[in-house]
Amino acid sequence: MQPNEITFNVDVLNDGNTTPQVYKRFDQVGNRSVYHGASHAADLRDAINLYRSPATKNGNFRGVQKTAIKVTRDKLVPGVDSTTTLTSPMIGDISFSLPLGVTAADVLELRQLIIAALDVDAIMDALNLQLEI
Repeated sequence: MQPNEITFNVDVLNDGNTTPQVYKRFDQVGNRSVYHGASHAADLRDAINLYRSPATKNGNFRGVQKTAIKVTRDKLVPGVDSTTTLTSPMIGDISFSLPLGVTAADVLELRQLIIAALDVDAIMDALNLQLEI
C-alpha cells in the first residue's frame, strides 16, 4: 500500500529548485487511491489519483499489468466573452502498460525517458500550448 502522505519535490519553474508539495490520502476504493493537496476544496480540486489493473494471463502470455497516475487541478479561466470566469480542470495523466517479466531496470529506464521528455520545455510547451506534434 502507498503511504497515507506523499511528498513530491516539484521543480515548479524547471530551474533545478524544488518545492515540496504534500498530498494526503483521501480515499481508497478497489483499484484506485485518491490524494488531496493542501489547496484542495470541494469547488477547486487539487487531487492525485493512483490506478492499477492487475495482469490477466492469456494462453502462454503472462499478461500486462496497467498502472496510471492522474493529476487534476481546477483553475479559473476567462470565458469566451471575457466578462465571466469559469472553473475548469487541468488534467495530466500518465499511464503504463507493462508486460509481466520486464525487469525493474527496464521500467526505470522507461520512467526516466518519460521524465526527460516532460522536462524539455521547448518540446512540451510546443505540444501542450500550441498543439505542435
